Amino acid sequence: MNDTKLPQAKRAKRPVELSVRLAWYMVKTRLRGRRRFPLVTMLEPLEMCNLACVGCGRIREYQPVIDQIMSVDDAISAVRQSGAPIVSIAGGEPTIHPQIDQIISQLIARKYFVYCCTNALLLERLLPKIPPSKYFCWVVHLDGMEAKHDESVARKGVFKKAVSAIELALAQGYRVCTNTTVFRNSDVEDLREMFRLAAGLGVEGSMISPGYDFKDAPDQDIFLTRRESRSVFQRLLDPAKTQGMRLYNNPLYLNFLKGDREYQCAAWSNPTYTVMGWRKPCYPLADEHTQELADLYQDSVWEKYGVGKDPRCSNCMMHCGFESATIFQAVATPKDWVTLIKSGAAHKGGISVG
Repeated sequence: MNDTKLPQAKRAKRPVELSVRLAWYMVKTRLRGRRRFPLVTMLEPLEMCNLACVGCGRIREYQPVIDQIMSVDDAISAVRQSGAPIVSIAGGEPTIHPQIDQIISQLIARKYFVYCCTNALLLERLLPKIPPSKYFCWVVHLDGMEAKHDESVARKGVFKKAVSAIELALAQGYRVCTNTTVFRNSDVEDLREMFRLAAGLGVEGSMISPGYDFKDAPDQDIFLTRRESRSVFQRLLDPAKTQGMRLYNNPLYLNFLKGDREYQCAAWSNPTYTVMGWRKPCYPLADEHTQELADLYQDSVWEKYGVGKDPRCSNCMMHCGFESATIFQAVATPKDWVTLIKSGAAHKGGISVG
């Protein structure tokens, strides 16, 4: 993808240390004989949110425990139990958590690479509490330009607030990315305009993924089938029309979205810890919760889940399962590994967002 013509100093940059740490972590873990292991710890310290997005099932799925708050100690313990070098904090809206600054600061102090997913409504008030760091990145939700984004989150004015918060965070030296979920009612031209806007602001990159058809989401008609997803991404990622866009996802995953590659899900690489424990089996599906992370890595679990195994997996193309799969396959495929290194995206490791 071609970047916008901004002075290099104004662009947020991904730290080289992240690439090196993730690669070394993968080598060490493979040498220990582990076939499945975490790349990213998904941490949901609460499920409460100040929005009710039409494509989100979390606040409805966790309604019985919506008022529960994860302690700082429990959050840090879960991340240490996982051992992955990257932590993605989602929810719910994590900035509502009264001690989110302590969770983030303690993780940064331990040199985890932390991505905090947010709608940005409360971001400004947190900036004085969390100093900028190469180990920390805000991930701001944007599902299109103003009209489309505000429709997606079911509230007017959220887009302007999010853009303002991005500008403020970048001006203060924070790493910033955006996150976009693509639905059936998404507009390709509108998304391209939004990606160019984000790149022009100077963000590190824009993460993108098709939405998962969460059964608790209020509008099931907005979710794409696998065939529809490929058609949308073929148009969205047309090389002749991507000038000025700066996507964060690695090129192998983007090719998968267009239907140029096939992968089996590797959602076990992104274990999700919530106020009820580890979601089993994965970020989109929670047939049960467990207090033991090892329960997620039994062969018997993954014999039942994945494309062609469980019908709920048939349309899933989320990066929490499939971008990770590109990383794992690339390790054994020199040509693909070179592609990741050249793209500068090999470090990302299939970061997922809430």
